[in-house]
Amino acid sequence: MWEAIESNRRRSRWIVAGMAVLLVLLGAAVGGAVQPRTGPVFGVGAALFLWFILWLVAVFQGDQIMLLVAGARKIEKSDAPQLFNVVEEMVIASSLGKMPDIYVIPDDRPNAFAAGRKPETRVVCVTSGLLKMMTRDELQGVVAHELGHHKNGDPALMILLGVMMGAIVLLADVFLRGTFYMGGGRRSRSSKDDSGGLQVILLVLAIVLAILAPVLAQMMYFACSRRREYLADASAARFTRYPEGLASALEKITVQASGGRKANRVLAPMYIVNPMEALAAVGLFSTHPPTTERVQLLRSMGGGVGYVDYDAAFRKLTGKGVIGSRTLAEDKPEQARAAVPEAPGVAAAAPDTREQIVERSREVTKMMGRLDGMTMMRCECGVGIKVPPGSTWPSIPCPRCGRDNPVPGK
Repeated sequence: MWEAIESNRRRSRWIVAGMAVLLVLLGAAVGGAVQPRTGPVFGVGAALFLWFILWLVAVFQGDQIMLLVAGARKIEKSDAPQLFNVVEEMVIASSLGKMPDIYVIPDDRPNAFAAGRKPETRVVCVTSGLLKMMTRDELQGVVAHELGHHKNGDPALMILLGVMMGAIVLLADVFLRGTFYMGGGRRSRSSKDDSGGLQVILLVLAIVLAILAPVLAQMMYFACSRRREYLADASAARFTRYPEGLASALEKITVQASGGRKANRVLAPMYIVNPMEALAAVGLFSTHPPTTERVQLLRSMGGGVGYVDYDAAFRKLTGKGVIGSRTLAEDKPEQARAAVPEAPGVAAAAPDTREQIVERSREVTKMMGRLDGMTMMRCECGVGIKVPPGSTWPSIPCPRCGRDNPVPGK
């Protein structure tokens, strides 16, 4: 797989270089529109300085800012033993080394993303909805996909691309807004000297670049993002030895991802399924490949779980490969394992029973309550009761049966 990763990195370097050229050209054009003689040099310097500041923020605080925006909470093994066991299994299967930190987002929509530029800051973040809705095999597929991103070095590169794109968009937006509000006063004053004609040309060029550069940068960013989703899916099939787990999880996530609260535009491209385009047709500005295509590829691997099997399915669907030839030559064939039963006496790969879904939801709700500092109680009639932190109530009546329930420690 290293060959495919290295090929993707080379492609990504060209994309980074292309974004850098766009940023420099935009800075020069904006500076020239303000002052034709010395402006281009100052414009390039200002553009690079803006990029440097954004890069510093991303390097030192980017991951924490992302988790803060998502409202994610760090959890320990005692909070979600099954999730930790799954992550530990996939860390071993992927030979990733250091165990990543695990965070949970209080969101009923199932989804997940990976973050972290270095092994010491790696994070796997899942929503509470994912823990409620996924079977163990499905959860394993999602976690393996996110660890595949870490194995392939995707989070660090996507942060770099995101910062570059952010600098281009910010510079273009400031210039266009400034041009709109300032009008033509500056141009009329400058037109009295010989540089007036040149300034008009540079102004037109700057406006064109300010409009086109963000569009081109986003197209580059999203094209790179889509290819990496395929490689992470192939890695997940290899790590879990059960492609159906990820395929089934993707179907569940796609159906549920577009509902609920409005998705954050900054975080949406980071998720395993973009909640802002879950059911939309893929296009130039899509951050992810069509989920139906991803599911079809995983289910067309013919009982195998290797990179050879994924590449064969990809060639059959698209007419071209996605894995490097040397990786394919060194890949060892391996057959898919059987599904893991969810509980004793339950057939493997059987649909979730209502009782299983309710029990998972109950456990996740209790965990999120504990993370919020709430005291979790249960009435004798079976109703769960949450006591907010700092409450002075000595007891709480049950909303179902009316029984008075003493609050522990009061």
